[in-house]
Amino acid sequence: MEIEKSLPYGEGGAEAILNVQPNTSISIAYHQLFGPHDDLMLLELDEKLLPDILNQRVTIRGQPDEDAVLCSQTKTYAIKFVGTSNSLFLIPPSNLSIAFGASPNSSEKDHDNAVVASVIKVVPGSMELVEVAPRLDKLKLLLSENPYSFDEVSQMNTELAHKNKGLYSWSDLVEKVQASDEELCTGLRALAAVETDGLWRSLDENFVDAFLNMLLHNAVLNDWLLSALNEDEVLPVLEADGFPREIVKHCLGVYGSKVDDETRGGCTWRLEERPVCVHFARVILRGKKMKLERFMEEWRKKVPEGMHASFDVLEGEVLTEKIGIETRIYAFSVSSLPSVPAERFSKLFQEKPKWEWKELQPFVRDLKVPGLSSEGLLLKYTRRSQPSADAEPIFSAR
Repeated sequence: MEIEKSLPYGEGGAEAILNVQPNTSISIAYHQLFGPHDDLMLLELDEKLLPDILNQRVTIRGQPDEDAVLCSQTKTYAIKFVGTSNSLFLIPPSNLSIAFGASPNSSEKDHDNAVVASVIKVVPGSMELVEVAPRLDKLKLLLSENPYSFDEVSQMNTELAHKNKGLYSWSDLVEKVQASDEELCTGLRALAAVETDGLWRSLDENFVDAFLNMLLHNAVLNDWLLSALNEDEVLPVLEADGFPREIVKHCLGVYGSKVDDETRGGCTWRLEERPVCVHFARVILRGKKMKLERFMEEWRKKVPEGMHASFDVLEGEVLTEKIGIETRIYAFSVSSLPSVPAERFSKLFQEKPKWEWKELQPFVRDLKVPGLSSEGLLLKYTRRSQPSADAEPIFSAR
């Protein structure tokens, strides 16, 4: 049955629709403010996100040339428009007319002619949110523009460097990088970035090399144990050698870990084998290929006494190739690869057309795509072949 009863002006809003009973109908008409209203859009939400939206804990991030994303405090969501073939009417609350500038004092004639529900817009579709991986490749690019180097340790050089481009504060990174705050923090830690003078910086490789060599040199001179470095002893010595205190503490956190040592007092650090060994391997292989035997010989000489230069720690950092009976090694770090799966696999197969799983795994295990497992990624971007049942599977481009 169609309801013909007219309601007073201002009562023909969404409230009327909410009270419609099954197998009944109501009259609708165009609202006096009917139009495209491009500033009004429907957004379909997961219930878990609703509190963040209602409490304004989300932001829209992206530059004019990028597809916008919505970020909560912990996750990033792509915003996708989903069209509908059916007419979808947007009926505002009854008090919207006043908000839009319509007069609340309608005439008796308006009252007599009012309809139950007034449509203010025909909606062509709605926006949906799809959780995606944070887009952190841009963070890597931004921080690489002006890494912290040994040349700017002096105050004069620091001030000069700050006038140059390629320096970004936290608010700059939030504006430019499409990631939630938590994901951005994780990305900064992964890049071993440090905040100094309110700016986030990556560290120049030569600076890190100078720091580690100076630390190891002083450890020998002062009889420090690499497994028990007392911060109160290390900081003043390295500061006297020209390394800023905050940078020294940061580097200890990157290449070491805090240990509990009640007997020594203060803060105690232990240099960790893997990051130290990987650093010296990168230094040796920088820009060149080497015979594996020669590399291992040089690497063992570089690695501090007490640390074991095991080839296993170089997973995801190097590749080897056979030329006749000779094996050569060269740097190929997972940290230099794109984080977007399609681009990552493209780079990998440009480097080598075929990969065994034990070679490929270190270069793809960090890929995280919400809703897609590691096996799903391999199915989507690779072709698997296995010459025989007991042979190692081979992966090539799909």
